[in-house]
Amino acid sequence: QVQLVESGGGLVQPGGSLRLSCAASGFTFSSYAMRWYRQAPGKERELVARISSAGRPTNYADSVKGRFTISRDNPKNTIYLQMNNLKPEDTAVYLCMARLNDDYWGQGTQVTVSS
Repeated sequence: QVQLVESGGGLVQPGGSLRLSCAASGFTFSSYAMRWYRQAPGKERELVARISSAGRPTNYADSVKGRFTISRDNPKNTIYLQMNNLKPEDTAVYLCMARLNDDYWGQGTQVTVSS
């Protein structure tokens, strides 16, 4: 059974940093690319970052380039999203996704950027 569990969200001031984690189980994690998405209220779900199975290459949405870094630890079956210089417009639920025979999603973790 595929499971994805995100953690690390919270409330942070503009300019601050957070590190999100997504722990995966139920599939051969090291064989698959992984993705972080986000969804803000009233907006469509947006792809934030993607990382290949081996950790390179990585791809980012233009809105987060230079501020966010996606990484993975294959022995730990975990991906991360380091988010720096956070802005109010980064406020959203952040979800990780694995594309196997189907798309599998975690439950999400809330990130709120506000003073």
